[in-house]
Amino acid sequence: MNFERSNPITGETVSSAEAMTAAEMPAIAARAGAAAPRWAATGPNERRTVLMKAAAALEARADAFVEAMIGEIGATRGWAMFNVVTAVKMVREAAALTTQIAGEVIPSDRPGCLAMAMREPVGVVLGIAPWNAPIILGVRAIAVPLACGNAVILKASETCPRTHALIVEAFAEAGFPEGIVNLVTNAPQDAGDVVGALIDAPAVRRINFTGSTGVGRIIARRAAEHLKPVLLELGGKAPFIVLEDADLDEAVKAAAFGAFMNQGQICMSTERIIVVEAVADAFAEKFKAKVAAMAVGDPRAGTAPLGAVVDARTVAHCRALIADALASGAEQLTGGETTDAVLMPPHVIDKLTTDMKLFRDESFGPVVGIIRARDTEHAIALANDTEYGLSASVFTRDIALGLSVARRIQSGICHVNGPTVHDEPQMPFGGTKASGHGRFGGKAGIDAFTELRWVTIDTQPVHYPI
Repeated sequence: MNFERSNPITGETVSSAEAMTAAEMPAIAARAGAAAPRWAATGPNERRTVLMKAAAALEARADAFVEAMIGEIGATRGWAMFNVVTAVKMVREAAALTTQIAGEVIPSDRPGCLAMAMREPVGVVLGIAPWNAPIILGVRAIAVPLACGNAVILKASETCPRTHALIVEAFAEAGFPEGIVNLVTNAPQDAGDVVGALIDAPAVRRINFTGSTGVGRIIARRAAEHLKPVLLELGGKAPFIVLEDADLDEAVKAAAFGAFMNQGQICMSTERIIVVEAVADAFAEKFKAKVAAMAVGDPRAGTAPLGAVVDARTVAHCRALIADALASGAEQLTGGETTDAVLMPPHVIDKLTTDMKLFRDESFGPVVGIIRARDTEHAIALANDTEYGLSASVFTRDIALGLSVARRIQSGICHVNGPTVHDEPQMPFGGTKASGHGRFGGKAGIDAFTELRWVTIDTQPVHYPI
């Protein structure tokens, strides 16, 4: 039995995928578990070779990925191609990590004892990927785990099953052994049961999840019952601080990119622009002009920088946040009516205050608020006044001040004079507080997807007290 995904603009069916059930999950996990030792036993250069083939296979499917993302989530061609390029880099970075899975020799107090810390594969890693950056986040869920010698199960999003299936097709073409790379697709109503069954499966030893904070809490609780570690990359409410000495033209460009790339549907999206009062009016004027020139249009035509949001619920949610802010005294600088149900123009809401829902609730759509801060100290306090802590930015010409402010912001990621939206495969990516815990990327990913073991060899007779 299959389920169908509809284009968010036209309502037409654009993909169909197998509606797997919870009852099938134990067998899939067991199959991965049975295959894992063979892959774990391969050498680092063999793993690297296969991963490099997977990168090439992903790259060769660029047109298919673009078509799938435009159809399933209303993405622009530019966002889809960015996904492809970044995902290919992620796989190549994972390939480079295969010889970096190192341990160490630790001095022992016992004479003649050679003590080692060794990293070994954990077995089966379950990766649960979302729809918003589907190629990047789907690949991120499995590439480093595979480099570390694990088998993987990619639980595809119900919103973009074809996009996620293309990833697994590329990895299959690369030549991974049977059972090492596995795909699970399911109808939306079965998602909870399917994920629960996978978490419960004995063969699954690690889980990584990218998605909402609410669902992340559910997954963490389920995994805790089995004492299984979980890497969580969850929601965000990224602050973008503009200090008095900032280059306003550069800040405007970075804020617009961070707030409205992929229609604001990125975990790192700029959601709160915190501007020191002395330059707030000047920044707001420049930012309004920039955003007002950013058109929204049907991504199939490819004539506008902004495309569709994923569904009408996103529009309704964003409009409710905007209405609450305006009713409480905020001012709308840009925005307008939504056409074709999901083509929502970018909205800028000025003079936001901490008692408004838009200050606290993740919008995950094309709306950003401007908050006036008295000074630098107040800006830092406003930035930290949130349950989230994923990405942040601060703009200032004083680099020492920028670094000082960055170190005081409670987030896993902070950029000085750069946008909140920034990702590179080799960087430790993840958040704090309600934005999750653990890190993807580079050597931090090795830590997440291997078991650290202490192994000793005694090379001479040992004296025991009894």
